[in-house]
Amino acid sequence: MTEPTNADPFAEFGRRLDCLEPGDAATGGPAPCLDARAQQLLEGLNPPQREAVVHEGGPVLVVAGAGSGKTRVLTRRIGWLIEHRGVVPGSILAITFTNKAAAEMRSRVASLVGRPARAMWVSTFHSACVRILRSELGQAPEIGLRRSFSIYDDTDTKRLMSMVLRDQNLDTKRFAPRALVNWVSNAKNELLTPAMTLERAESGNDQLHAAAYAEYQRRLVAANAVDFDDLIMVTVTLLASHPEIREEYRRRFRHVLVDEYQDTNHAQYMLVRELCAPAAGGGSGPQIGAPELMVVGDSDQSIYAFRGADVGNILDFEKDFPGARTILLEQNYRSTQTILSTANAVIQHNSGRPAKRLWSDAGDGEAVIGYTADSEHDEARWVAEQIDALHDQGKSDYRDIAVFYRTNAQSRALEEVFIRLGLPYRVVGGVRFYERREIRDALGYLRALANPADDVSVRRVLNVPKRGIGARAEAALELFAASEQITFGQAIERVEEIPGLATRSRNQVASFGALMAGLRGLVESGAPADDVLAAVLKDSGLVDELKASTDPQDETRVENLVELLAVAQEFVAQAHTLDLDAGLRADTGSNADPGELADELVGAMPEADDSLGAFLERIALVADSDQIPDAEPGSSGVVTLMTLHTAKGLEFDTVFLTGMEDGVFPHARALAETGELAEERRLAYVGVTRARRRLFVTRALVRSMWGKPQANPPSRFLEEIPQELIDWRRTAGRIAGWQTTASARLADSRRSLEPSGPVFGTGRGQVPGGRTIPSLDAGDRVMHPSFGLGTVVSTKGSGDSAQADVDFGSGGIKRLALRFAPLEKL
Repeated sequence: MTEPTNADPFAEFGRRLDCLEPGDAATGGPAPCLDARAQQLLEGLNPPQREAVVHEGGPVLVVAGAGSGKTRVLTRRIGWLIEHRGVVPGSILAITFTNKAAAEMRSRVASLVGRPARAMWVSTFHSACVRILRSELGQAPEIGLRRSFSIYDDTDTKRLMSMVLRDQNLDTKRFAPRALVNWVSNAKNELLTPAMTLERAESGNDQLHAAAYAEYQRRLVAANAVDFDDLIMVTVTLLASHPEIREEYRRRFRHVLVDEYQDTNHAQYMLVRELCAPAAGGGSGPQIGAPELMVVGDSDQSIYAFRGADVGNILDFEKDFPGARTILLEQNYRSTQTILSTANAVIQHNSGRPAKRLWSDAGDGEAVIGYTADSEHDEARWVAEQIDALHDQGKSDYRDIAVFYRTNAQSRALEEVFIRLGLPYRVVGGVRFYERREIRDALGYLRALANPADDVSVRRVLNVPKRGIGARAEAALELFAASEQITFGQAIERVEEIPGLATRSRNQVASFGALMAGLRGLVESGAPADDVLAAVLKDSGLVDELKASTDPQDETRVENLVELLAVAQEFVAQAHTLDLDAGLRADTGSNADPGELADELVGAMPEADDSLGAFLERIALVADSDQIPDAEPGSSGVVTLMTLHTAKGLEFDTVFLTGMEDGVFPHARALAETGELAEERRLAYVGVTRARRRLFVTRALVRSMWGKPQANPPSRFLEEIPQELIDWRRTAGRIAGWQTTASARLADSRRSLEPSGPVFGTGRGQVPGGRTIPSLDAGDRVMHPSFGLGTVVSTKGSGDSAQADVDFGSGGIKRLALRFAPLEKL
């Protein structure tokens, strides 16, 4: 079953590289053998990986298939640049998409080269942009932001947009704040300013959106705040409008590496262009050549179009950067060949993609297991049983198993069965720690202290905990701030000037202002972030209110606030920790005196920043995928349930791909649109390639969707997999008479729901609302919106008093009154 491979074009290169300098690899000229350290950096790499590591000169695109060792290539290349080519670590910029990936890369580079790794910039796009803006905004007053700007997260932006819509008298049911925030996000990802969107508006709604965008942005700037999209958009604007700043960073970063390039949007692409384009122009000094650019990615794993990702960025790389070289990584180190052959078979149906076929020398492995269930409940039951068996047989720990689905709603049936069977699990994508109410309240205080102009945060905590400041008092403050053209926080400081405010409200507002002034004094004195947070929790009354509550959930909320304080304490401790031993490990070969190394390191590194602003910045930049915790040591962990989009970048021994039906996966909206269907196929490719050893694919003949049963055909992705790769444990063909008549019987049952006359008499009549009472016999198949697919065991009574005992499999036997039960006979 192992796929044959053609003659390896890199084989000769690999044989010669051991005794060649990288610059001579292509010409074949004589060169001295590489030293032992260089050999160590190249050890264990296959020829294409080595080619990528030692590449010199123009831009290079590394097309890294799933599991092909791209992180190894990136880290070894950085090590090669520092150790073999003598590149100054501070001139290296490596960009990833998550903090977790950045931390992993930084750690792996440190293990290769030791202490010098600390001087590199290894960060996410957003983190890199924050550093640039904090440093350079003083030179760009026209942008209107100060270096102490706040970073609004999703909840903050939605709250601000709600205020904008309210003040513009727009119906929030027709113009949902979340939809407007997404519209603005898309505009910013395309680097469109409010004026540009208004100019391009083609309809009344577009004009309303653009006007809301303009006011939203005005309030952001007035609050000295940015949203996540601003971080990149403002940085691109800064570099484009200030050539001297752009040239400064082009001189600083002589080597730029970008991971997951297929996930970049237009704004991120333009940031890379500003830093690495062949000709930049501007600046006061002489022009400098373009930095060496390496981007790593895989167009087959581009699945974030809904977030603005443009797969064209990677497909057009050679056009955008003339003279670029492409290196293909096809050897997979994660999965069995059967799993890779499955992935190859699916993705090859996408047109316009560069040819690539993953292969492995790990052997064929186990066949893909397929199962066709009666309903989503039956599907969930079977998945749970397989997981239970794998664990009981010692074949897999729970933590090594994941269940993927296309939409979050599909987790419900799985969770119900897992709970019933006692299987440990966690759903990734639920309410995350930093989104919990009490955590957001505490962070609201911290943001208001760090940035007094942050009206959203000030207003969030104005009456938290409750201190008797009502809606009328808040409205009076808002009106006064608008009339005086000052911030909401400044209005609080001038509360004595506000006419018509009740004495009690005035006193409570003044008390709140005094509280914030005292806490702000602590911040201005340079107190570390954990001290500030401790004072907030104590002086504000947040913890006292929760402790005094009789609600048992409030005890958990107190524990969460204690955990937040622990996070702040850890942050401060890390800020003051200097790893003096990092460069003294055996693999660095360093013989320098430790004291000299310490002096050198302290002189090279910036002062420790344990401030509140630095802490808030760290919190704001935590990505969703960073919220997946490692299993407890010594435990078998829990089964992971997540959407396919969330699964990107992860891997598990055993993967279940559920809901493999047209209309579910691929999603219904993608069936008629070629571009969206191609992305759904890439999503399937991503899902399949998360599996290391075992892959299960399941579908349901009937699934409850929007409260109604629906029969969907098998996913076209299943049909694209060679059937010799799948071991079907149960197919539709084995369910007598089902496959050919399910849709017709479902249509008949739906037609039977239509009113056909007045309700009268008993027997097989109609219930109020027009629904027909089904006539059932033992053995009939029925569908219930909550319990799923079932089989009638027995019936009794007739007409309005008719009852039926129905076996719903894992849901048990239910006795239902047919007059009221929403049963459909199939």
